Amino acid sequence: MNDADVSKQIQQMVRFIRQEADEKANEISVSAEEEFNIEKLQLVEAEKKKIRQEYERKEKQVEVRKKIEYSMQLNASRIKVLQAQDDLVNKMKDDAMKELLLVSHNHHEYKNLLKDLIIQGLLRLKEPAVLLRCRKDDHHHVESVLHSAKHEYASKADVHEPEIFVDHDVYLPPAPSHHDAHGQF
Repeated sequence: MNDADVSKQIQQMVRFIRQEADEKANEISVSAEEEFNIEKLQLVEAEKKKIRQEYERKEKQVEVRKKIEYSMQLNASRIKVLQAQDDLVNKMKDDAMKELLLVSHNHHEYKNLLKDLIIQGLLRLKEPAVLLRCRKDDHHHVESVLHSAKHEYASKADVHEPEIFVDHDVYLPPAPSHHDAHGQF
């Protein structure tokens, strides 16, 4: 073997080694590219999952805030309704108190009211004998309607006229005054 053949054989071996090295480098490059793409895909999917979870969490927070706001508005409107009802009841109560102060001024209507109240009490009690207490100022009005109240009660309840004793010792508190409309009466 001469130098030319040896050189040729060395060149052939170098080409073969180089070709093998190039193929191996190409395989490593392709393998690294595949691993990189797989890793990149996994990272992208993990980040997408995190973003979705964050979005769902924020969406739930928004829904909870909306529900809280709706509930607060609903409660505020209920409070307004209750306040309006309370104001109306208080106004009606004040109006009734003002009218109660004037109820005994019309003697004819007041006598009818006393008679109806006596009859109502008798119908509730359903007793043959009753002790009746009234205000000292109303004593003469009560005495004047007592007979007709007994008679009307007896006809409504289909019983004998009851015995009604007017208490002359203990009287109910006096009528309210304009100055103390909320006192005892």
